[in-house]
Amino acid sequence: MMKIFLHPRFVKESDKLPKRIRTKLAFLLEVLAQNPFNDLLHTKKLAGDAAGFLSFRVTRDWRVIFYFQGKDTIEVLKVAHRKDVYK
Repeated sequence: MMKIFLHPRFVKESDKLPKRIRTKLAFLLEVLAQNPFNDLLHTKKLAGDAAGFLSFRVTRDWRVIFYFQGKDTIEVLKVAHRKDVYK
């Protein structure tokens, strides 16, 4: 099982999400802790300026950005709409 750290910006952004999205996000964070590459997450490695970071899908429109701090540690950085998350 991975250790998950939530960046303060992620916490602030997630508090503003609709309740339905927050509920699904909480479930997917548990999935992330078990297996960051679980098919439910649709995990993708990012490229370009974001190389080294990964994203997973909460819903069709919402994405989460994270990275591996170490072998068994993940820091979750950001949650935002897909049109804004990669900026």
